[in-house]
This record gives sequence, C-alpha cells and structure tokens, in this order.
Amino acid sequence: MPDHALPSPWIQRFTALIEPGATVLDVACGHGRHLRWLASQGHPTVGIDRDAEALADAPSGSNVLQADIENGPWPLSGRCFGAVVVTHYLWRPLLPAILASVAEGGVLLYETFACGQETVGRPKRPEFLLQPGELLQRCAAPQWRVVAFEDGFLTDPERFVQRIAAVRTAPDSESANPPKRYVLG
Repeated sequence: MPDHALPSPWIQRFTALIEPGATVLDVACGHGRHLRWLASQGHPTVGIDRDAEALADAPSGSNVLQADIENGPWPLSGRCFGAVVVTHYLWRPLLPAILASVAEGGVLLYETFACGQETVGRPKRPEFLLQPGELLQRCAAPQWRVVAFEDGFLTDPERFVQRIAAVRTAPDSESANPPKRYVLG
C-alpha cells in the first residue's frame, strides 16, 4: 500500500479519544484512507469530497457525499458527529462549520500544512497554510479541551504541519464532575 494511502499516525494515535461506535465525518476525504482506518476501528463513517473519482475508492459501507464545499453551502448543516477528521485541507471560511459539526463530547482531529511549507514543497500559497498557533486559537473557546497540539517540522517526508486533537466539552462539565481521562494513544 502506498504511503499516501496509509492513515496519518496522528489520526491513528488519537482515534482512542472517539467514543466507541461514534459516527465520524472525514472532510475532504479523498480516496478514503481515514474512512478505511476508522471503519476498521468500529466507527460508522461519512466522507465528503468534491472529487467523484476519488470517492469511488471509498470503502464499502461508508456514506460518501460529493459536494464542492468551497463554492456551495455546507451540505451537513445541523448534523453533528462523534468526531470530525480533517487532513491536508484548509479552507478558512469553512472552519466554523467544521467546528460546529463536532457533537458535544466529540473529537476534532485536524492535521494540515503550516507556514514554512512553502520552503519545502506544496502547497506554497499562504491561504492554504496555517499561521503559527492558528488551530490552537480556533479551539481556544471554553467548549474545547485541547488534548494535544503540535506546530512544527516533520522530516519524513519533509513538511511543516499543525495538528490538534480537541474534545468538545459540555458547559461546566469538568467543574461538576471528576476530570475525564483522555487516553493519549
């Protein structure tokens, strides 16, 4: 299996945060590498991408939706998922809809390119590269519990990335109850 078909180690590591049997949305899912991984872990999956040819490779049993999420309305408005996974994709106008798609108690697993990437490869355009700490800032609201965050350079293959694993908490959930134990992989 080619490397680009393997699930991200970040996604694999933090899959344990997702409640057993929770439905997972993979935004810009491409050929479905994370849909396959998450389904193998017992999660019903929903994938969305604009590329019909890529979606044809999605694993059987996955609910896939072809939509141009950059030039049309968010097709999953009002739906929430036990986890939302995003890798190698950034469209800032969509970030509020992505965050709103994470159910209370659900998980956001996001990994994409960051500033500096333009020095080692694609993408090079600033609108497709996260600014320092940008994902962390997006999850700074009280309803988010950041479990892990990285912003830096990886060597194999060379790339600059930001990645976050965050849980959407219930209001005042941790002050009223003992703290939840978030397993770190």
